[in-house]
Amino acid sequence: RSDRGALNFREEYKMSKRVTIDPVSRIEGHLRVDVEVDGGKVKKAWASGQMFRGVETIMIGRDPRDAWAITQRICGVCTTVHAMASVRAVENALQLEIPVNAQYIRNMIMLAHAVHDHIVHFYHLSALDWVDVVSALKADPDKAAALAQSLSSWEGNSKQEFRRVQERLKGYVGTGQLGIFTNGYWGHPGMKLAPEVNLLAVVHYLQALEVQRHASKIVAILGSKSPHIQNVAVGGVSNPLSLNTQSVLTLERLMAVRKWIESLDDFVKNVYLIDVAAIGAFYADWTKYGSGITDYLSVPDLPLDGKGTQFALPGGHIDGGKLESFKPINTFGDKYFVDGVSEAVKHSWYDYKAGDHKSLHPYVGETTPKYTDFQDDGKYSWLKSPTFYGKPMQVGPLSRVLCMVAAGHEPTKKYATAALDLVSSLAGAKVGLDAMHSTIGRHAARAVGCAVQCDELAKQWDLLVANMAKGDLKTFNRPEFPKGEQRGVGFHEAPRGVLSHWVVIDSGKIKNYQCVVPTTWNAAPRNENDQPGAYEASLLGNPVADPEKPLEVLRTVHSFDPCLACAVHVVDQKNNPVVTVAAV
Repeated sequence: RSDRGALNFREEYKMSKRVTIDPVSRIEGHLRVDVEVDGGKVKKAWASGQMFRGVETIMIGRDPRDAWAITQRICGVCTTVHAMASVRAVENALQLEIPVNAQYIRNMIMLAHAVHDHIVHFYHLSALDWVDVVSALKADPDKAAALAQSLSSWEGNSKQEFRRVQERLKGYVGTGQLGIFTNGYWGHPGMKLAPEVNLLAVVHYLQALEVQRHASKIVAILGSKSPHIQNVAVGGVSNPLSLNTQSVLTLERLMAVRKWIESLDDFVKNVYLIDVAAIGAFYADWTKYGSGITDYLSVPDLPLDGKGTQFALPGGHIDGGKLESFKPINTFGDKYFVDGVSEAVKHSWYDYKAGDHKSLHPYVGETTPKYTDFQDDGKYSWLKSPTFYGKPMQVGPLSRVLCMVAAGHEPTKKYATAALDLVSSLAGAKVGLDAMHSTIGRHAARAVGCAVQCDELAKQWDLLVANMAKGDLKTFNRPEFPKGEQRGVGFHEAPRGVLSHWVVIDSGKIKNYQCVVPTTWNAAPRNENDQPGAYEASLLGNPVADPEKPLEVLRTVHSFDPCLACAVHVVDQKNNPVVTVAAV
């Protein structure tokens, strides 16, 4: 390219340019993101879910006891979370108390699922936005190992391990077959980690592939299968407990679970939390980007009693990022939460009988498709637009951690302080809690929350074993369905944020069913008042060095860990097969 050509190239990207990323990869499901870039920054954004979710219409007329098994198939990743929200919704409608043993078993399943989700999200879905894998070939493996050892006592930080991984990486690059590392933006000007830090991250990337299996084993043992657990039921769980038989959930199996809990705890606190803080320190400038919506919503979770009035982890609402505004949500069916949620479809490919500008509460929600093609100022997404008392919210790990800090939850405060202190030490400047309102802050919050969840996983195990030792082995209470109409909501603080299932039951059959999922909250199109959702708002002002390689856009979107499979689905109205899978 001539000097004049290079000048024209640079001038072109100073002008406004539309960039479309479709599909966004390294996520679950199909997401399209459009941005207008002007002067090297995002000026406008659209987030569009590209498939219709028809599960809610499938539920009408069915037995409420079957709902959890069907809705769990909404996603192949967020499986257990939908099963849990569904049974809680029906139990809430019936005001059904469940045995505390069932709560402990459910809690352990959900915690193991969450820890697995967080590890996979950081290392395998989003780390490659920050880590230049090819640069790791230039690293001195002994120096990289020494850096890792200076940060933690993790047994996998040996010089031999770092040398082995670098040689393995050379094999990938030397043959031109990068495998799992293909198609990264290697060499992008936005990549700024030293080669040794990149090698450290690659080593831990591969180790995380092994460690995450421990969480899946816990889910499989307690839930009978992973993914798509089989043990939950309206009224409790189907796990018989015993102290002396091998055919049910015994102390022997629980001891194996305890060993895996300890392995997860070691990795999360000595690798994951440290890596996020270290990478965050090198990318401290990214605390200035990605804030977007600072109205935060979370729900309490890990119920400790049969009625869902006491929880190990608090939840609530923060207005405008001000922790002092925190208002708690205290119980299942909390009126403050129930009355605040509604969904609009002005910019969604749906139609409401009352009109597109009407926002409906989930109990009277409608799921009627109205596709129009992509319209910048009209309808452009299969996601609805949820609001809490008329305002869009950000949900997810950042909301969860900030709400727990605001509620005075000491373990959360401890790990948040430790992470921020490490970032400050490595960055050479004080980094406070305000830095969490950002793209890189969402990663930090996820790691902090994961450390808290590891602690709780061990505590729930202790509670179950202690209760069994008292002779209480009950795990199920049979539900009864009265005549007439009952309404219930089941919520769960899923890895990606607030998940709620809303059910209307009439004489033992489902009359209406709506799912308001985390990615619907965050990836929502503009609402009835044209307010952007969390993804769209967080992208405004984002830097984009090269619109042909929009790495910076992906960084912010990936920080939410999108799960569009939970938010949208595909259905063939003529009942033709969509896909066929055969075992050979």
